[in-house]
Amino acid sequence: MLQKEIQLAVDKGEMLPLMEEFYTIQGEGYYTGTAAYFIRVGGCDVGCHWCDVKESWNADLHPPTAIEHIVTNAKKYAETVVVTGGEPLSWNMLPLTTELRRQDLRIHIETSGAYEVTGEWDWFCLSPKKTKLPTQSAYDIANELKIIIHNKHDFHFAEEQAAKVNSNTILFLQPEWSKKEEMTPLIVDYVMHHPKWRVSLQTHKYLNIP
Repeated sequence: MLQKEIQLAVDKGEMLPLMEEFYTIQGEGYYTGTAAYFIRVGGCDVGCHWCDVKESWNADLHPPTAIEHIVTNAKKYAETVVVTGGEPLSWNMLPLTTELRRQDLRIHIETSGAYEVTGEWDWFCLSPKKTKLPTQSAYDIANELKIIIHNKHDFHFAEEQAAKVNSNTILFLQPEWSKKEEMTPLIVDYVMHHPKWRVSLQTHKYLNIP
């Protein structure tokens, strides 16, 4: 394909800047411990200083890949697909989710919600960031709210975000990995005093898996 054709396909969501794809065990949140095929899409301008996949930020580093190729690989391994990034909603997700649904796959997303929601999702994990807050469309459909706790002020941020999601959203607090020894005891105490929240841990890092 010519460069202009590739860019047009990316703009339409028919190709995506694919950073990596892999089959593993879900490490965080509601579906911790379950098998899933992860599709990591490049490109993110939210800019979290503690992000552990900063190499995903520059979409130009990751080759535009046809969604048919991505879906074919996913179908080989799993019944559940998790689309993550980067920030996947910075691209049009509808073509990808349409093709995944045609293969009868369950489709999850992990997103900051900083862009308007595109695509059709069976599970919507919203992880807001202070640097670029979610759109209303993301708050409205969130199945799961996951707040990363890096310092004590993040508990206040968590409550602000919890007030914006729908009443059925499941609420999680997760220690930022580099501060886990300091923050985990505070999270445990907070959840015990505010039981609407649950604890999430990055169990894949403890298991030493992707």
